[in-house]
Amino acid sequence: MSERKVLNKYYPPDFDPSKIPKLKLPKDRQYVVRLMAPFNMRCKTCGEYIYKGKKFNARKETVQNEAYLGLSIFRFYIKCTRCLAEITFKTDPENTDYTMEHGATRNFQAEKLLEEEEKRVQKEREDEELNNPMKVLENRTKDSKLEMEVLANLQELKDLNQRQAHVDFEAMLRQHRLSQEQWRQQQEEEDELETAALLQEAHHRRLPDDSDSEDEAPPSRLQAAARPNPATSLHKVPKTKRKAEALCGKAQLAGLVVPKKVKTEAKGGSEQVKVSAAGAPENRKTANPTPQTSGASSLSQLGAYRDSEDSDN
Repeated sequence: MSERKVLNKYYPPDFDPSKIPKLKLPKDRQYVVRLMAPFNMRCKTCGEYIYKGKKFNARKETVQNEAYLGLSIFRFYIKCTRCLAEITFKTDPENTDYTMEHGATRNFQAEKLLEEEEKRVQKEREDEELNNPMKVLENRTKDSKLEMEVLANLQELKDLNQRQAHVDFEAMLRQHRLSQEQWRQQQEEEDELETAALLQEAHHRRLPDDSDSEDEAPPSRLQAAARPNPATSLHKVPKTKRKAEALCGKAQLAGLVVPKKVKTEAKGGSEQVKVSAAGAPENRKTANPTPQTSGASSLSQLGAYRDSEDSDN
């Protein structure tokens, strides 16, 4: 089984590379490559913004009759993502950058323009110093003054950093927290004092009202004492009277009970029933005699009268 990645190829003994035919490819041949936009640009056709780093399937070709120190320059063709207009740019090995050709405008060139301006000013200064020694002296004095100013500013910054280095931020935060706690405690104490003052004022307001009510209390007590209490009058009734009333009540209940009359066929049986019925009141009379007391009420006398009628019947 042969290797998938062949490193050593077999060359026969009669191999002659000069006999291999060469492909005739055009010098401006284009290749399809995958690249990213090297800078931000804006399409001239539709105004679409293409940001740096957007990927494209571009066509690459070698620029004819252009080179920098033997390095070939390449041109790339891409299409706008919105209107599909063609945009071209090429490499710039002299400035290690890319240059826009047509189809779009490059954005955010401020840094590049600043660098170009600095290079131009430096070149003009060097040209002046070559033929004018006084200009060289002036430039040196300006540079020394500028350097002294820079050193002074640097020293100020160092002093400021040293001052800030000695500042204890933890202590500052601790002190701030303590001040906040003290303020809270002070507020709580003030609230407690206010509440105590309000309670005391309310207590002083209640005291006159309570004294007035106490002064008005004796007349009401006198009135209550003047009125008779029925409960006390009941307790003052003699015991003999209460006993007579209880016996009277029992007699009334006994008078309400009516004995059943049993019908018998024989006369003897009826006579016995009558005798028993007539004997019952006599027995009741003897069992429950009404006491004749001097303190008996009218109700007890009425009960005794009813008992006598029942016995007569």
